[in-house]
Amino acid sequence: MTVPEITLNDGHTIPQLGYGVFKVDPAETERLVATALEVGYRHIDTAAIYGNEEGVGRAIAASGIPRDELFITTKLWNSEQGTDKPRAAIQTSLDKLGLDHVDLYLIHWPRPDQDLYVDTWRQLETFRGEGLTRSIGVSNFHRPHLERLLAETETVPAVDQLELHPAFAQRELRAFGADHGIHIEAWGPLGQGKYDLFGEKAVADAADAHGVTPAQVVLRWHLDHGIIVFPKSSTPERIAQNFDVFGFELTPDEVAAIDAIDRGQRVGSDPDTATF
Repeated sequence: MTVPEITLNDGHTIPQLGYGVFKVDPAETERLVATALEVGYRHIDTAAIYGNEEGVGRAIAASGIPRDELFITTKLWNSEQGTDKPRAAIQTSLDKLGLDHVDLYLIHWPRPDQDLYVDTWRQLETFRGEGLTRSIGVSNFHRPHLERLLAETETVPAVDQLELHPAFAQRELRAFGADHGIHIEAWGPLGQGKYDLFGEKAVADAADAHGVTPAQVVLRWHLDHGIIVFPKSSTPERIAQNFDVFGFELTPDEVAAIDAIDRGQRVGSDPDTATF
């Protein structure tokens, strides 16, 4: 099974489907990432704040998979923003992962109240130049945050990782990203179980029509929109199911029906006001 590759604005490629480890128990991370790698995932998304980079690193080391066949993302936490802290933070992440570079390094949240993300971004530009990361991007950045980076720095983010699921489809940010070469990644792509996404008629009908699970339908919807997605699961069966989304295609009518679920229903924190 071949996962589509998306070419980022810096020329590097990223597998469109990956495995996310948000809220994966650090004690279980090595086992679950190993399971994902065995299933066929080659894109792993973690973050310093998740507390499980060591487990990801151990699974990578034990897998025997050549480094150039893997795509590893981690993220800079909010308390490490500024001009003097990011270097120690990325080195700590690399040490925990057992790597000499990551493929993508993100600013985790803009924290506009701190007003440090522009200076922080300049540090990420330096890290990319030094080979500590191949690509750089952001997470949870709204249009005004992105516009400041575009106006005040030299590098367009390769990605913006957003809360994105059918009830919160982020159409305006997706359009802004498309206009500026910023690819969109979805976190919480299945709504984090905070509303009855799988009970939505459009999702349930498509699942019945194709003989697949509702989760598979929603992941296929993301892929069909060109979104980079990395579902999280702690169940080996679901890890495998979430990877098995290339044996069917949604019809244009099915995609449109799922599009119509969008009601601006955010289930996570608002990046404009989040202060953690």
